[in-house]
Amino acid sequence: MKGEQYLSKPWQYGLVHSRGRSYPGNMVVLRVLPNGLELSRYGFVVSRRVGKAVVRNKVKRLFREILRQAPLKPGRDIVIIARPRAAGAGFADLEKLILSLLSRAQLLMENYEESCIRTN
Repeated sequence: MKGEQYLSKPWQYGLVHSRGRSYPGNMVVLRVLPNGLELSRYGFVVSRRVGKAVVRNKVKRLFREILRQAPLKPGRDIVIIARPRAAGAGFADLEKLILSLLSRAQLLMENYEESCIRTN
């Protein structure tokens, strides 16, 4: 992902947290806020409760890869907040959960959602 696709300022995270819509899961919480731009921006919150630095960085790498592969609609600020259970989860489990939360939030492209429903 490119640099402009990341939320980089604390006030941006605060805005998504205070005004955004929340979609909770058992390992992550997805917060979404329309941003009025032609691209979606991402941010990750992985606290020390998840684990030590190596574990937190691994979780963030997994989140980045999942969002890189997902065909998302533009114009949203997305913050993914990791819960402690995310530390022990594998890529497939996290991917399935995050894609289902993105689908609930109606952030996936229409043709991608239809193909996921057909395969499941």
